[in-house]
Amino acid sequence: MTNTKAFWENEEISLSERRQKAIWPGGQKAIDTLAKRDKRPVRELITDLVDPDTVFFELSMLAGFGMDYPGIEDVACAGIVTGIGKVHGNWTMIMANDARVKAGTYFPITLKKHMRAQAIAEKCGLNCIYIADSGGVFLPMQAEVFPDDQHFGSIFYNMARMSAKGLRQVTLSTGGNTAGGAYLVFMACESIMIDKQSFSFLGGPPLVKMATGEEISAEDLGGAKVHTQVSGGADHLCADQTQAIDRVRELLSLSRPQAINLHRYPVQEPQSKESLYEVLPPSPHKGLNGYKVIQAIADGSEFIEAKKNFAPGRGTNILTGKIRIQGLPVGVICSNGAGIIFHEAAKKVAEWVVRCSYEKIPLLFIQSSPGYMIGSDSEHAGIGKYGADMVRAVACAQVPKIQLVIGPDNGAANYGMCGRAYKPHFLFSTMRARTGVMSGQSAGGVLLHIEQAKRNAAGTPMTTDEIAAFQQRMIDKYDGEAHPFFCASRLLNDRVLKFSEIRDWLGMAFEVSLIRPIGEATFGNFRF
Repeated sequence: MTNTKAFWENEEISLSERRQKAIWPGGQKAIDTLAKRDKRPVRELITDLVDPDTVFFELSMLAGFGMDYPGIEDVACAGIVTGIGKVHGNWTMIMANDARVKAGTYFPITLKKHMRAQAIAEKCGLNCIYIADSGGVFLPMQAEVFPDDQHFGSIFYNMARMSAKGLRQVTLSTGGNTAGGAYLVFMACESIMIDKQSFSFLGGPPLVKMATGEEISAEDLGGAKVHTQVSGGADHLCADQTQAIDRVRELLSLSRPQAINLHRYPVQEPQSKESLYEVLPPSPHKGLNGYKVIQAIADGSEFIEAKKNFAPGRGTNILTGKIRIQGLPVGVICSNGAGIIFHEAAKKVAEWVVRCSYEKIPLLFIQSSPGYMIGSDSEHAGIGKYGADMVRAVACAQVPKIQLVIGPDNGAANYGMCGRAYKPHFLFSTMRARTGVMSGQSAGGVLLHIEQAKRNAAGTPMTTDEIAAFQQRMIDKYDGEAHPFFCASRLLNDRVLKFSEIRDWLGMAFEVSLIRPIGEATFGNFRF
């Protein structure tokens, strides 16, 4: 085992530990509490929901840690499980409240995660299943979760819009759904409730008594029989969770079979003898061999390179060409060497993105770039102009786009390599990823210069110890905020992947992204 491989395997142990923390809120005590109510953890329900012997690709597992909301620091897994699995052979988005986390209430990060899942479903054309068990908004933060666009009401707006587009919205209520949470039941195309376990009402018994003086039980106010037999707010009454899961599958059993809008070749495993564990340097700020990265993940390790000989040394800090991922042809843009983007590389990438867009070939951005080249030589050569062309091409490309971050992800390179603001269908990070406006070292230097100027102007110049302490604080702050755990907790990526998981996740992501037909390519005004 090489030292590099040992290093990354050790790093991924910390990733496994964080994942375990995400799926085990409250420990065995919380599981026992559910069992007393004849309920199971939502991931067990999801396992029964998806087709046998298929994988549930869970998204954003690390969301919610370290948020430091009022009275609570961590919201494990953001209090909601989201992911993609197959139901009767069709890729389906599943969103399930986890009642073990603050009774399934919605914090700002819960909303962001829920709506990110809905956005993927709408963009890719997936039916949605909601497993609802929520007390609605987290009341101490009502101003941050209730009244604005992308707050709580947007969930139901999205359900209505997707239903209008023919994307089925099916809700299974497995517990209480109060106030806004009740609309998860009422807004569905079809909804299922469980006798003496599911409740749905705009105001619970305490609020009803306070507002009207009426005393009524939860069962009589909005139980499963009330809504399936009296109000008509739900459609199917089930005796327990097992029967309810079977009913959800039955409701989606006649959905039109999905097909992908791209040709596919037989799948081949990479032929490279070196995995990403061997080829990626431990330091995220050390250059890498993009050819070896591509060979480690591409079918057959085959890479058809475009413009291989263009601008040697400056145009080769990004590689462009075609590969296959799980049999699907993909246009690839991969950082190489130090990854700094010179104007020649920016021109090459812009042209390649346009070419793949007209060919209707999806794009994979493998990102390890600290940014675009700066300085007078670069400015005069047109780095701003050609960098803008690269960004414009990525913004307008109509084909599915996926970003995989395997190193520095700084400054405008985040944009040109299809970061979150450029609407990739999926965005994955690895433990080597570092996403921030600049590295901690660079930020520390810039801010130290500013602080020294202020102190000198005030006549109190910094001592050597103060300089060292200030710079270290800035390095720790910026490097900490660039770490994949920090980014994942705030939903700046869709999954932090182990190197061994990358091919399976890319295969799923491209397949799901290709369910909708690819439109025609149109681009803004280039400055070529």
